[in-house]
Amino acid sequence: MTIVSAFLVPGSPLPQLRSDVAPWGRLNQALCAAGKSLAASRPDVVLVYSTQWMAVLDQLWITRRRSTGVHVDENWHEYGELPFDIASDASLAEACVQGCRDAGIHARGVDYDQFPIDTGTITVSTLMGFGSDQLPVTLAANNLYHDNAQTEQLSRIAAQAAAAQGKRAAVIGIGGLSNTMFREPVAPESDRMISQADDDWNRRMLALLESGDAAQLRQAMPEYAGQAKAEMGFKHMSWLLGALGDQFRGAKVLEYAPLYGSGGAVVEFKLG
Repeated sequence: MTIVSAFLVPGSPLPQLRSDVAPWGRLNQALCAAGKSLAASRPDVVLVYSTQWMAVLDQLWITRRRSTGVHVDENWHEYGELPFDIASDASLAEACVQGCRDAGIHARGVDYDQFPIDTGTITVSTLMGFGSDQLPVTLAANNLYHDNAQTEQLSRIAAQAAAAQGKRAAVIGIGGLSNTMFREPVAPESDRMISQADDDWNRRMLALLESGDAAQLRQAMPEYAGQAKAEMGFKHMSWLLGALGDQFRGAKVLEYAPLYGSGGAVVEFKLG
């Protein structure tokens, strides 16, 4: 079995930078718990798609063996820096680039010093404990011109490439749920979902994930993306569906909480 664990997680830095704030702290704890589950599944590599790493031309994959630096989030810079030191499985990333080209998708690798790794990847790899030499990542960009179906295709290519190299893989989709945030200052301790409608939609979608009905989930995703303004059309969920294929058997919601009015959840998938 190539895919040994799978997770849907938020990309906000608030759970890392301000874990003292109750709802953000709960997400911090859930991400750490998810990291323990990931480690227990004994993957050789983690296939990561973050909505915050955006590409507009080719499909990009990190082919640099080690990415280091200090990142400051463009929205939450007042809360501090995000240092990172992330090891990548360069050979698998190169195979993903070639797999995309074979499928008619323009793709190329990214390999240069100080490449700006995105907030979501940094936060999630830090709190979940992957990205070391012992557990490297293969990072795929969110191409803004790719729809949900093509995003599924990308993760299938990645999973097939991992299988061809005999590697056990965990798969992670980094992104939020409803994506409308407060535009006026709100005290962190007063954070809440921005509307009941968004909360209702988020809970409905999380229930669908728990049910394990992939067909119903795909059918509901376009309306969810429109009504709740799900982050990037919920393409991070499509990344998971493509990699999991018929292994998708449901999910467990480890935490659901507001992130400055938007919705975030840590979800662990059940595999068959």
